[in-house]
Amino acid sequence: MELPDDVRYEIGDDGIALITLNRPHEGNAITPAMHKGLRKIWRDVDENPAVRVAIITGAGERHFCTGASVSGLSTDGEDSAMKQGTMEEVNHLSPYQNKVWKPVICCVNGLVNGGGLHFVVDSDIVVSSANAKFMDTHTSVGQVGALENMGLALRSTLGTAMLLTLAGKAYRMEAERAYQLGLVDILEPDPAAAMARSRELALAIAANSPAAIRNSKQAIWGAMEQGYTRALESGWQLLRLHWGHPDFDEGPAAFGEKRTPVWNPDINARR
Repeated sequence: MELPDDVRYEIGDDGIALITLNRPHEGNAITPAMHKGLRKIWRDVDENPAVRVAIITGAGERHFCTGASVSGLSTDGEDSAMKQGTMEEVNHLSPYQNKVWKPVICCVNGLVNGGGLHFVVDSDIVVSSANAKFMDTHTSVGQVGALENMGLALRSTLGTAMLLTLAGKAYRMEAERAYQLGLVDILEPDPAAAMARSRELALAIAANSPAAIRNSKQAIWGAMEQGYTRALESGWQLLRLHWGHPDFDEGPAAFGEKRTPVWNPDINARR
């Protein structure tokens, strides 16, 4: 399988697949090429009989994933992740978005921001290091917080989703608080311990019936799927609508120029 260097995919003899977001120089931010690579990886995870459980993490010990790379914030180009289409047609970052029915553990080893939350809210089990922090800066750079943010509300609480989304860059949630609210399932003292625990848990899961695991996962996710799927589609429509607003361009421009954004207060304005 041909993959970009920015995402690693290793399958061990024990049936545990390790997926590593590998751009530590930019906080493991996601590029369009990584998005395409992840779609291939998730398909292999689900279909490859050598894989029993997958773990997704970030390279290094400072960042898990800081969202989309600023260079990828465009609605133009064949490789752009921001294309017109339904949510299901366009988005293939997370295991849920790719309909992966094998168990997936998210091992959070550092800061999570924006699009990185896709992996947290759409994995089955979240193991976090105590040094991790959770935030969402979509609204601070003129973007709509929709897909990951609805997942936050389902995974933890409505207040958690609102706090992270509306406060933007002004608020970072500590790992301990995320654990208290249910966004994190297992909390470990440091990144090495978090990965060790993730592997230990993966091996325990891999020892169970693959068919029973798969059907159990589908049953549990299916309990939420009806409302979640419709809500995601509505959120995706709102996100697409915002692509035509001037703030969509102003946010990234201000970020790149290291200045305070000048927002357009007219919600109906078009660029």
